Amino acid sequence: MANGQWYPPEWPDRIRALADGSLTPVPPRRAATVMLLKDTGDGPVVHMLRRRASMAFAAGAYAYPGGGVDPRDDERHVGWAGPARAWWARRLGVGEAEAQAIVCAAVRETYEEAGVLLAGPAPDAVVGDTTGPDWEADRAALVARELSFAEFLDRRGLVLRSDLLGAWTRWITPEFESRRYDTWFFVAALPSGQRTRNASTEADRTVWIRPAEAAASYDAGELLMMPPTIATLRQLMPYGAAAEALAAAPGRDMTPVLATARLVGDEVVLSWPGHDEFTRHVPAHPRPQGDLAGPSPESGPSDRGPQPVPTRPADVLEGPSA
Repeated sequence: MANGQWYPPEWPDRIRALADGSLTPVPPRRAATVMLLKDTGDGPVVHMLRRRASMAFAAGAYAYPGGGVDPRDDERHVGWAGPARAWWARRLGVGEAEAQAIVCAAVRETYEEAGVLLAGPAPDAVVGDTTGPDWEADRAALVARELSFAEFLDRRGLVLRSDLLGAWTRWITPEFESRRYDTWFFVAALPSGQRTRNASTEADRTVWIRPAEAAASYDAGELLMMPPTIATLRQLMPYGAAAEALAAAPGRDMTPVLATARLVGDEVVLSWPGHDEFTRHVPAHPRPQGDLAGPSPESGPSDRGPQPVPTRPADVLEGPSA
């Protein structure tokens, strides 16, 4: 049965163009995304969003809260708790100013898209409630980029709790994509007293789901996901509590994962290093009858593109949740 791997129909042509030198890769934008976890009696669940069908990138795919880095967060220090910026710079493989901006993006996007804020009035505290008209006005100003995250923290008298985040992995969008991101994935636990909500204009559904169940739904072709999403879900499956995943984060390899496309005989082979399940075999020259991404013996039926996403995935906890 086909799985739910996101595979746009324009990829084969772009892969061939990259292979023959007629496509120039666009530089990737820095981005951050957060796997927000919550403990239940049956183990941790992760917060996911389903991207609206109208989105230009990964429409209909399930993903985590996240988005691009705001360059303004490179420019000024923010109230900061947890490991120093120098530590984060080493962990993320960037300069200190870039590290601050990436961590700020992770915290800001989680607040913008899920209403959860990993910040507090003191280095050992977290805000307990981010609802109300004044909070919503600030959140809207952040979304509109009328307010930088540093300004937001200053206005609220808050410090960013970098110690509540764990850097998990880093993926870079393939070179043949027209929209490219250099994305750092983080893990975090839902702070006590806060609740998630669908605050994103880019999502039509939010869910709390156990990683193993989300992965099973992907394998059955019921949930559509991009490779880094399903890969990180599988990586979360062994952990019995959010704290276990957070404790494991500092030891994880942050070498970027970047898909490669190479010519092998009459095929272009698309692969993600260390993730063989995503390998695709694309004809080096267009096939007749428009079958651009038909399966080869080594690949599977999922090469034919994404499968329909159901109106309700099985065993998913929906709606606001503490």
